[in-house]
Amino acid sequence: MMRQFLYNCVTLAVIVDPVGTSAIFAGLAAGHTAAFRRSMALRGTAVAFGLALFFAFSGEFLLRALGVTLPAFQVAGGALLFLLATDMVFARHHTGLRETTDAETREAEQSADISVFPLAVPLLAGPGCLTSIVLLMRQAEGSAAAEALVVLALAVVMLAALVSLLVAGRLVAVLGVTGINVVSRVLGIILTALAAELLLSGIRAALFAPQG
Repeated sequence: MMRQFLYNCVTLAVIVDPVGTSAIFAGLAAGHTAAFRRSMALRGTAVAFGLALFFAFSGEFLLRALGVTLPAFQVAGGALLFLLATDMVFARHHTGLRETTDAETREAEQSADISVFPLAVPLLAGPGCLTSIVLLMRQAEGSAAAEALVVLALAVVMLAALVSLLVAGRLVAVLGVTGINVVSRVLGIILTALAAELLLSGIRAALFAPQG
């Protein structure tokens, strides 16, 4: 159980990337008061957690309603996470997978509330996070204990993200841009392996699925 919990935590932490997200948040909230930054961090994390929970318990139902099989979703999710990992390893910005695009950043700078957009979505609960949470819940195979471990891992990662957001200014000052990119690159390498595993699992499931 502990091994599965750690796997869930690593998977979600690599994708959410609290350190990298806090650096983006520090730039978006620059010039605002400490109270404003704290409020945005708390609200954004809460919204992201709620959205991820919704996908955790409704994602598979939505897939079935759309006629999407689990192997197909695993392959698509693996490909998406691989693209995300590539961005992280090469420190590419503004692709829209993990960070905001230039147009989204300009919109966020003009808004007084950045908690829902772009903090909650797409920075904390982006495509990679939502895809992963659905897959992790599916791997639980209906076991209440296994599903509880996924939710607990999500809570731990979101709490880590909240702490990173609250100390974003100091974190950026200590690590600098280079340090943050190094952390993101290391996480990207780990995510590449996880993405490859998802792709292989999806392909195996599709090839060896019982015909009926």
